[in-house]
Amino acid sequence: MSEPRILFGFHAVLSRLRQHATSVQEILIDRDRVDARMKDLLSMADSAGVRCMQVERSRLDGLAGINGRHQGVIARVIDAPIPYKDIHDILESDLKEPPFFLILDGVEDPHNLGACLRVADAMGVHAVIAPKDRAVGLNATVRKVASGAAETVPFIAVTNLARTMRELKEAGVMLVGTAAEAEHNLFSMELSGPVALVLGAEGSGLRRLTAETCDALVSIPMFGSVESLNVSVASGICLYEARRQRSRVIVPT
Repeated sequence: MSEPRILFGFHAVLSRLRQHATSVQEILIDRDRVDARMKDLLSMADSAGVRCMQVERSRLDGLAGINGRHQGVIARVIDAPIPYKDIHDILESDLKEPPFFLILDGVEDPHNLGACLRVADAMGVHAVIAPKDRAVGLNATVRKVASGAAETVPFIAVTNLARTMRELKEAGVMLVGTAAEAEHNLFSMELSGPVALVLGAEGSGLRRLTAETCDALVSIPMFGSVESLNVSVASGICLYEARRQRSRVIVPT
């Protein structure tokens, strides 16, 4: 059995209770917080048979760390079984539409990764793929920012990103990367079929080999004065455009 780790924040803890209540060992709550939101969490934990302990806020602060905004809630959990271990598990599963992936090339900011997972969940992405090295993993901050999406969207960390991308291409998945200097823009690209949107790290963008492995590069149309977007905002725009195309319904005239 894996070692327990912590989740903090209401969204992350509530999502784990809903999705995998048996993996929650105990929940620590701020003894001074007695609002309706806390009462709802306590009720859900009680229904799931999960023990809750009231503790001093200073103990929660110590567990969450200096940058951990725990909101008065921390859970000790063991990792639930992972239904998908690699991209082949996804591709061979019973998908209801063409495969839809988000590939993140070296995202190191946990807040950006958490936000990417959140929008990936909202847009129905089948999995988020990222390299194991020089990139942030699923730490407590990522799970907190993801607001439960880290528990619902498969996150596949791979040893060799370029090789994984080539495997996706062999499976018929089109790889569409983003680059400010690209000749074509996002809105001109057909994204309704099997597709993986590939976005780069903050500031540096896609690495050379990653960009070269893509089938196409597109830019995000910009209409204001800012010159760039962070990766989580860019992911939201790209995934929404793909979902818009995949959800098109032609209304008879």
